Amino acid sequence: MPISKFNSAKISGIVTCLPKNSIRIEDEVDTLYNGDFQKVERIKKSMGLNKRHVVLGNMTSSDLCQIAAKKLIAGTKINRKSIDALIFVTQTPDYFQPTNAAYLHGVLNLPKSCAGFDVNLGCSGYVYGLWLAFMMIESKSCKNILFLAGDTLSKIVNKKDSKVAPLFGDAGTATLIQKSVKKEKSFFALYTDGKKFDTIIQPKGAFREPSLKEIKNKKIFDTSDKRNLENLFMDGGEVFNFSILTEPKAINNILKISNLTKDQIDYVIFHQANKYIITNIARRLNIPLGKTPSDTSGKFGNQSSASIPSTISDSIKKEAKSKKLKVILSGFGVGLSWATCQLEINKIYCPNIIYC
Repeated sequence: MPISKFNSAKISGIVTCLPKNSIRIEDEVDTLYNGDFQKVERIKKSMGLNKRHVVLGNMTSSDLCQIAAKKLIAGTKINRKSIDALIFVTQTPDYFQPTNAAYLHGVLNLPKSCAGFDVNLGCSGYVYGLWLAFMMIESKSCKNILFLAGDTLSKIVNKKDSKVAPLFGDAGTATLIQKSVKKEKSFFALYTDGKKFDTIIQPKGAFREPSLKEIKNKKIFDTSDKRNLENLFMDGGEVFNFSILTEPKAINNILKISNLTKDQIDYVIFHQANKYIITNIARRLNIPLGKTPSDTSGKFGNQSSASIPSTISDSIKKEAKSKKLKVILSGFGVGLSWATCQLEINKIYCPNIIYC
């Protein structure tokens, strides 16, 4: 387990951009639930699902992140020429080649001395991206890093698949990470369980023809008009078990590493898988639900790598802008991978969510 302790990096700003287009779960009662309104109400109550924001037409993750990045650059007044690196975390890139980072480097008119690369991660991706950025600053190779995280998973789910279609929303986020003037302590712990790589998977669409030789979960090959092998597959029961078993341990471990108690933490911001999972994790940890925002997935959908910064923009924006907060950020899911960090957010630039 990689454990990292940093002293030189801080988050200076977070901006979230969502597509205006939204779908309420009630709108899909006929296509997904055979007209069963009672079932829809049970799902809304148990999982916290309500609506999700999804892109239309040719809009991509880079479009959403571009809007967020431009707002962030203007709001923080950072000189574009001083940006040393651009990190883009996504699993729904515009192209297989080149990277979204390279494309947006040109669109944003960043200097040629700016490094740019993509990271192929989903639910844990925001914390992994922060870890990379903080490490790059700690090594003194960078002072200012533009970190973009966004996905458009609505493009790879089958709209008739009631197991996944109502869950996933689209979003793009931009985070500015800078070298701090004074000592800023942060702690990271990262994990992977690749033996369960097929728990969440898009089997077809890249360069390996899916087969039972590599993919052992036979359920993945049970296709129909509601899902084909190019659509996202998720084993919901396995994801739930994985989440409630690994996350309490990860949170307790980061508290131990950072030498803090639960009472000293202002907020624990989880990846917004769904409200049911988050509240179960919080109860197992005996953390007040008021400290673990869980409404974002119900408003916008599961936004993959963008869900943690989106939750900050949505749920704790006022406090993030006005005071110092001790927070834990924790992402978990596709990979299987999970990552947790403890750091401070101190009067950052955090405007209202942008809708485009």
